[in-house]
Amino acid sequence: MALSGANKDGREVRIYEYLDELNTDLADYIAELSEASVKERGVFAIALSGGSLISLMGKLCEAPYSKTVDWAKWYIFWVDERVVAKNHADSNYKLAKDGLLSKVPIVPSHVHSINDTVSAEKAAEDYEFVIRQLVRTRVISVSDISDCPKFDLILLGMGPDGHVASLFPNHSILDEKEEWVTFLTDSPKPPPERITFTLPVINSASNVAIVVTGTSKAEAVHSAIDEVGPDCPTLPAKMVQPTKGNLVWFLDKAAASKLDSAKFSE
Repeated sequence: MALSGANKDGREVRIYEYLDELNTDLADYIAELSEASVKERGVFAIALSGGSLISLMGKLCEAPYSKTVDWAKWYIFWVDERVVAKNHADSNYKLAKDGLLSKVPIVPSHVHSINDTVSAEKAAEDYEFVIRQLVRTRVISVSDISDCPKFDLILLGMGPDGHVASLFPNHSILDEKEEWVTFLTDSPKPPPERITFTLPVINSASNVAIVVTGTSKAEAVHSAIDEVGPDCPTLPAKMVQPTKGNLVWFLDKAAASKLDSAKFSE
């Protein structure tokens, strides 16, 4: 049984006793958003992260989703990427290809990975150019309150330090307001060279989901979701606050173990 709670700023928190429940509900959530977006716009623009997220999306490769989702209408992007070769073990593209994209009938030309043959700075610049072209043709919607792209769904994981995408605590990248895609060469977590969506792009999405499992992340989940005092540093995950979109946290019991449980009901 999932526990769920919502608050006034449109954020929803779902907590699952069993990982299998979380995986199924996550697949349902993605499939429903895909169907609604295809019905409304004719396409579904989704941005993925790396880490454990892809394995948690694994149910999408199985029936009924493998047959019912309109995969030909999906356009795939990455919220962040390590600047390594596409076949490198650290590549988020490789992770998604092996765990998801090779198992469902997605159109290869709809998969937009980074240019892995150039510097981090050039890779970020090139990726933003690609996204700008697709905003122009409305494959990706545009925010009606800024010029930012408005992805139909952005999927994020979170690290034990509260980082999302490649937006790390206390990094100057958190203050980037102009670029859609930026780069870093000093990631505190290897590999050091990465590209990442900026917070304005993440917060312009129609839907954002943050999927977190495991006890090691419980403290960061508490800091990101609960009302913690002003003395606590603001984690990047807490800065994910879609301006007009919806935010859903998918948590297993271990990740939610330090949350203020009074807010949740079955």
